[in-house]
Amino acid sequence: MDDELILEEFLPYRLSVLSHTISTNIARVYEKRFGVSIPEWRVIAILGRFPGLSAVEVADRTLMDKVAVSRAVTKLIKNGRIDRQFADADRRRSILNLSEEGRKVHNEIAPLALQFERELLQDISDEDYETYNSILDRLLSKALLLGS
Repeated sequence: MDDELILEEFLPYRLSVLSHTISTNIARVYEKRFGVSIPEWRVIAILGRFPGLSAVEVADRTLMDKVAVSRAVTKLIKNGRIDRQFADADRRRSILNLSEEGRKVHNEIAPLALQFERELLQDISDEDYETYNSILDRLLSKALLLGS
């Protein structure tokens, strides 16, 4: 039957397995060394690139669940890795920034993540990598269109 769903060949499943495998492997390094979970690292990484976001904006940029972001933010504040201030105009809106400790963690993990990525891609040609990125961009655009 042509319409049989073979899970291990289904694109969303394969992308999920790939993402989970890569994230889990790199997470082992920074979780052991820094006590940072995957959601916490994603919050640190996004605030390292875009300081001053709210938790909702972090969730929007990372496509993470708002509850996961909220838990990560709470733990990072408790551990002194991010600072929270409240917006003058709207006291309900908090502004998040990396603390000095958070910046230190970011600056130590980022090179490890980049090195892991380099090792992962070392046997992939530049041409294949460009093709891969182009396909990912097209799939994301199409998925966003289909989802709206």
